[in-house]
Order: sequence, then structure tokens, then C-alpha cells
Amino acid sequence: MLFENNILKTIASDCAYKIRKALPDKQFFDFPYEHLVLDDFFPQELAQSCLENFPSLSESCWEHQNDKDIEVKYRTTWKSEFDIPEGILDAVKILNSSIVMDAISDLMGIKKIIPDPYFTGGGLNVTTKGGLLDVHVDGNYHDATGLNRRLNAILYLNPNYKKGWGGEFGIYDQTGDNCIKKIDPLFNRLIIFNTHDKSFHGLPDPVNFPENEQRKSIILYYYTVEPRKNSEILVKEPHSALWKKRGLKDKKGNKKRKYT
Repeated sequence: MLFENNILKTIASDCAYKIRKALPDKQFFDFPYEHLVLDDFFPQELAQSCLENFPSLSESCWEHQNDKDIEVKYRTTWKSEFDIPEGILDAVKILNSSIVMDAISDLMGIKKIIPDPYFTGGGLNVTTKGGLLDVHVDGNYHDATGLNRRLNAILYLNPNYKKGWGGEFGIYDQTGDNCIKKIDPLFNRLIIFNTHDKSFHGLPDPVNFPENEQRKSIILYYYTVEPRKNSEILVKEPHSALWKKRGLKDKKGNKKRKYT
């Protein structure tokens, strides 16, 4: 389903309203780091369109991340908006619109955010039975623009999800040692969180989805010229994701990385 621009603008305004009106300690939380959890974020028709147009793993748009006990999942290889399937593009346009980004910026207290037109690391994600994502903090630097990564947005697309399947989004304390809460990956549930060197998150236990079910999501990132706060920085230099099981080093065993 494709929506006319005037309809998309109305949906974006409604989504922005939901973000701005998020209830403290029920939908918006500041511990252990700022994060937002909104259910029924998109109209049902748009969320269903995302699900119906979600590409099969047999298609060529996927790469398999298979790093043993660190990261076992599939993600798309989008390079621009032209790689996004019709039926999903409208959802991405809304989440990356100035209307929604202004609301996110105001709620999170992070000004002048922009989306990533290169979709570096962003796009669609799938985790199948046995997949996992070790507790980690995200990379901080965007090579294509020189900007600083500040926020993550995740929209879940799992209408059949049941307790016991695992795959909950885990939010951890500032050392990454203790899980503070687990958030079920429910259909049309949006999570946005402040990403920095102390915002540990992940799903370290292998998911137990049935063989015929997949844990699906759309993941987008937001950036600013302004760097992260000093209190949020452990490694000042550009770095990739730093993993608990690697002693807070990246997959190559480094704290920082080369960049362009």
C-alpha cells in the first residue's frame, strides 16, 4: 500500500504528537538512559504494509552477520532510499521526516538531529531461531558524513510474538553487567533510545522463535554535528560497536578504529 503525501504528512503529525505526549515512567524513561517505548505507533494499515512487504531472506538484499556468540542475525544492505521496498518506504519517510525528528529531538533533549541517507548499519533486521546480539554499546562515528551517532529507532514487526520466544530488547546498566528491563518485540512497537558509550543493550540469549517465525524489525539511526556529552563518552576516538564478551572491544579486538 502506498499513501499519498498529504496522508503521510497527517500520519507523521500524529506520530510526532504521540512522541511529544509520551507519559513519563510509562512510555518515556530516563533510567538507565533515555528511552521511549510506544505501542501502536503507526496506523494499522501502514504497519501491516511494512510486514506484508518485508522481503524474504532468499532475496539478495540481505547479509548474514554470523560472529559466533557476538552477533548472529541478518540485515539489509541498503545504500539509499531507492533500495527500500515499496510498502516500507512510507514508514521510513515518516520516521526520517523533520516532523517526527523535531518531536524526537525535543523529547530526548538532543538538538539538530538528522537521519542517515546512506543507511549505514540501518535498514531491516531479522533474527531467526538461535540468533543473538551480545550486550554492547554502538559505534559513535559516521564515516560518510563525519557526524556523531546519537539516537537509535527500532520498529518491531512481530504480530505472532509470544512470551517464551525470547528476543526481548534488553536494557542494561552503565557497566553492561545487569539487565534493568526487557522489552518484548511486539508488532508496531517503537523504541527510541539515546545511544552512547554507556547505553548498553542487546539480546544475548539465543532467541527461541519457532522455525517458521522470524524476529523482524526496522532500525534507523540519527546523528548530530555536536558530539555526545562528556559524561556519555568512554572512547573519544571513532569506534565501532564495543562488546561485553570482547572486554568492551570491537570484533577486531580494538577500542578505536580507522576512519575516513
